[in-house]
Amino acid sequence: MSATGHEHGHEDHGHHHKETFITKYIFSQDHKMIAKQYLITGVLIMGFIGIAMSLLFRMQLAWPGESFSVFEGLLGKWAPDGVMDADIYLGLVTMHGTIMVFFVLTAGLSGTFSNLLIPLQIGARDMASGFLNMLSFWMFFLSAVIMVISLFVEAGPAAAGWTIYPPLSALPMAQAGSGAGMTLWLVSMAIFIASSLLGSLNYIVTVLNLRTKGMSMTRLPLTIWAFFVTAVIGVISFPVLLSAALLLIMDRSFGTSFFLSDIFIQGEVLHYQGGSPVLFEHLFWFLGHPEVYIVILPAMGLVSEVMAVNARKPIFGYRAMIASILAIAFLSTIVWGHHMFISGMNPFLGSVFTFTTLLIAIPSAVKAFNWITTLWKGNLQLNPGMLFSIGMVSTFITGGLTGIILGDSALDINVHDTYFVVAHFHLVMGISALYGLFAGVYHWFPKLFQGRMMNKNLGYVHFWITAIGSYGIFFPMHFVGMAGVPRRYYENTAFPMFDELTNVQVLMTVFAIITAGAQLVFAFNFVYSIYYGKRGSLNPWKATTLEWTAPQEHIHGNWPGAIPHVHRWAYDYSKTYENGEYIIAGQDFVPQTIPLQDNEEELNH
Repeated sequence: MSATGHEHGHEDHGHHHKETFITKYIFSQDHKMIAKQYLITGVLIMGFIGIAMSLLFRMQLAWPGESFSVFEGLLGKWAPDGVMDADIYLGLVTMHGTIMVFFVLTAGLSGTFSNLLIPLQIGARDMASGFLNMLSFWMFFLSAVIMVISLFVEAGPAAAGWTIYPPLSALPMAQAGSGAGMTLWLVSMAIFIASSLLGSLNYIVTVLNLRTKGMSMTRLPLTIWAFFVTAVIGVISFPVLLSAALLLIMDRSFGTSFFLSDIFIQGEVLHYQGGSPVLFEHLFWFLGHPEVYIVILPAMGLVSEVMAVNARKPIFGYRAMIASILAIAFLSTIVWGHHMFISGMNPFLGSVFTFTTLLIAIPSAVKAFNWITTLWKGNLQLNPGMLFSIGMVSTFITGGLTGIILGDSALDINVHDTYFVVAHFHLVMGISALYGLFAGVYHWFPKLFQGRMMNKNLGYVHFWITAIGSYGIFFPMHFVGMAGVPRRYYENTAFPMFDELTNVQVLMTVFAIITAGAQLVFAFNFVYSIYYGKRGSLNPWKATTLEWTAPQEHIHGNWPGAIPHVHRWAYDYSKTYENGEYIIAGQDFVPQTIPLQDNEEELNH
């Protein structure tokens, strides 16, 4: 950084002694505070709303038509005498999907860790624009508030599935959940996309322009590569979803026919002519598929970092890991058609999308093998963050294997829109991304909260119940899907051939309730540790990256003096001279700030 940059950093300290509650905790422009705001809003609050919804509809699937007092209490008029109404079932599924995919896994994951780690790991005072960063969070907050408000409108929340296909989403009169709830959904998503774009542009500019002296792109930790590429994918694909949302608003409220044609309601012909619902599918999935990589790439970056630190080994194949992140980013934009194999597309086009979809398995496999090889013969520190990282590799592989079936246009026909699809994407992007998130929270908690550590034993309880429970939910689900049970059906009692699967539905629901309980352990551990967690050292995990050189108490500008310079890559663990001695005597890691020693080779593979 230039001399003027350092001067500016020092000047800043003078201005920030008189912070009020509002400038420090609410309209903060400090990336560390904004990271906490994203974590608490996105993960803790929206996450628990999303999980609670899934428990409600899982109970309905296990015990269809039963009366539950919890339904009456939470759903009110939508559960007369405690029996769930069919309309609210689809509304719950829709809102659960929307909240988990966008608010928890996109904003919660990227918003928290991109904000916390980008400035700290590249050696910057803060984000390129603190004001845009603050704006990005508050637009996210506003969109979350609107999404939650839509649950309380008279006709109920949006109910067209999280993919909001027309005509259910395009005709306000189609069903109860197509009315005001759907309008609010679209408004909320439009604001969310604006927030996401502001954040992404900020992350990109920060990584490209504000790296400290010596921090070349190939010395960056893989976390930063993942956040950077995630932001690039977001900038490319989110505008397409915005266009879909705006065209849908036009169709709903201004009489256009982008997505509607030849519609009959109760024998009456509507005036819409010439639109195509398949056009909406193209626009939606052109974001929707990159979106799943926007969700999983940050988790992959977090896992790569946590795993290298806790295996006490350099990450295996650093450059191959970067190449695979870039390959995934490129390929993610040319595979969206695999969501549409049964939309009547030309079979030849289906075979093209099958080809590109199977290609994306290659960089994904490169990452999986590199993680396994990083663990091989490592001195494994099995703390909660490491366990969640290893768990993420497991769920990513098991969830990814079923993607090979779904990505094949011929095989997909049998299981399209069954629970097989639900099981696949929950494992490969839902559970995997959540494991990456949890690994990140356990690992960087001391950085977020002034050096306090989360309770390790509660972390173990959280991990093992979650790991066994999530496989308990989603493993049987594959078989239910192969038996032909369709997604989003409120009950399957009309199909006698599915009667014998009721026990499996009960099993999955019991596992879901237990797994949700384990998240309460996490929430308690999180909140308790903020105030009463034991304080760790400045570098509790003995990691090499820059964020552990910054002081524990949060100061504006991150480092009190000059910004540290970087002399080596981020993964010098267990590095020795030829005679077998550690580079720094008695220490199995070399921080990035330590210059290369005499006759020491620089690693960078």
